[in-house]
Amino acid sequence: MRRKFASRSVPNNSKPSAFQSSLFNFTTMAILGGVLILGIGIGIAFSSTATFTPSNVASREYIDTKAPNPEICVQYGASAVVMDARLFVTFNPFNVYVAQPNMRPGCVLRQNNWAILEQRKLVTSEQEKECKNRLNTFGYTGDLNGDKPDIRCIYQNEAAQNFFINQPGAIAPNQETQRF
Repeated sequence: MRRKFASRSVPNNSKPSAFQSSLFNFTTMAILGGVLILGIGIGIAFSSTATFTPSNVASREYIDTKAPNPEICVQYGASAVVMDARLFVTFNPFNVYVAQPNMRPGCVLRQNNWAILEQRKLVTSEQEKECKNRLNTFGYTGDLNGDKPDIRCIYQNEAAQNFFINQPGAIAPNQETQRF
């Protein structure tokens, strides 16, 4: 003979409340976040790549020495990092592709120093006039005394901002480096 047992409903109190569950999640997240930050800190401390030498830190003095014709560039303009990149745009479907940029040292001349380029017969008076009419200036890469320096009429983007300047805790730049 089989016996039938009456089923009893037993309240299930083993589930944690919503408050206990969220407290557990916040505590776990805080611990994991702390471990992540500690790991990053230890990784930086023991890393050999965290050396700050001119070969891996772009200081103004380092860029000035690498500019083409550094004595002319510093005296009559400003040294620069020139970045050439190609953009490929497809329209059906619309996509934008960017080739890896090519970076090299360059120089931007002040408008009142263009005579240097004209004296060396690197630009014509017509090119100067055209560039000046558009309120632009000249920039170049390559040695001015060499075979073919790449000289271009370039536009100064007034909307460009240096977001590293005037941040809390940052050292204020001196006035002569602000604008030339």
